[in-house]
Amino acid sequence: MDNTNEKIKKIELNQARMASSSEDLLDAQAHVWNHILSYINSMALRYAVELRIPDAIHKHGKPITLSQLADALCINKEKSHGLYRLMRILIHSKFFDKVTISDQEAYSLTRASRLLIRDDPLSLAPFALFLSDPIFIDPFHHMTEWFRDECPTAFFTKNRMDPWEFAAKDENWNQEFNEAMAVDARFVGSILVKECKNIFEGLKTMVDVAGGTGEVSKALAGAFSWLTCVVLDLPHVVGGMEGSENVKFVGGDMFEFIPPADAVFLKCILHDWGDEDCIKILRKCNEAIVDSKINGKKVIIVDMVVDEEKQAHEATETHLFMDMLMMANHPGKERTKKEWAKLFTAAGFKNYKITPTLGVRSIIEVFM
Repeated sequence: MDNTNEKIKKIELNQARMASSSEDLLDAQAHVWNHILSYINSMALRYAVELRIPDAIHKHGKPITLSQLADALCINKEKSHGLYRLMRILIHSKFFDKVTISDQEAYSLTRASRLLIRDDPLSLAPFALFLSDPIFIDPFHHMTEWFRDECPTAFFTKNRMDPWEFAAKDENWNQEFNEAMAVDARFVGSILVKECKNIFEGLKTMVDVAGGTGEVSKALAGAFSWLTCVVLDLPHVVGGMEGSENVKFVGGDMFEFIPPADAVFLKCILHDWGDEDCIKILRKCNEAIVDSKINGKKVIIVDMVVDEEKQAHEATETHLFMDMLMMANHPGKERTKKEWAKLFTAAGFKNYKITPTLGVRSIIEVFM
């Protein structure tokens, strides 16, 4: 009898182990599948921007039904089922909300999709299209090759030139790049003006290095009457740009010369470059502010600071995504606090302050 009970217990234990093992195996399979297919989130968002779904809902002025949305977007009626399925995944991704109107399913905007309305001053639509452009995505298909070749990036492996050379030769992509950087700069500029006035108090002059179309400088100079900004960027970027009384444009190479000022501003510039090049840029910044007579002379950096232990999972994921984007397309990376400190010390700076007030990005003030 005892033997029989013992055998039954062993059988039950083995069955429990098998059940647990199967459940773990299926969970692992689901995890693998989700990561294999996660690119579809980016593609679905791109389609929403290309079709101008946020614009159509915004123009409608209230929640819109599927048939109304299909008409507004001039969707082939035979493919309305496809629009329904696209909206379903975008609702799951929290880009739209689903409501019921007269027993019909209807869609409304969320805070995220409002940032994708083309005419909104803070629209991120060009930024979304740029980062999901095939030119930026294709290098990821060459990463395995890149790991074994001598090229600095997978972008170079694919195109035999870096993104800056590519932009100089391809006017359409150059324009797309400048528009994407401009909308991100406008977004950042609006937050800096509202939340970070103290960082710019006491400064009379500032150089916005690789500042593109000067959107951050325009926002700061427009809000802070005491500040004059010089936007430095490559000649093909600032060529034809019109300045104003307190915003000037200068064509040049930041590795060669940065105009003198009380402060140097770098928004998402250093993450494009490797450590040696970052140190060169920071030393040029040092040279630019060395003769300033004010007490608050400094370099102001807007960039990511990776902290996997203290950050929320979503923020860390964004940082790691962006780090992989840098690895594929640029010789740079997203840096930890220790990695930033190492750069500042090597470039001759004595102190720095990190203020995490820009969502997934931080403001880093670097002092002589």
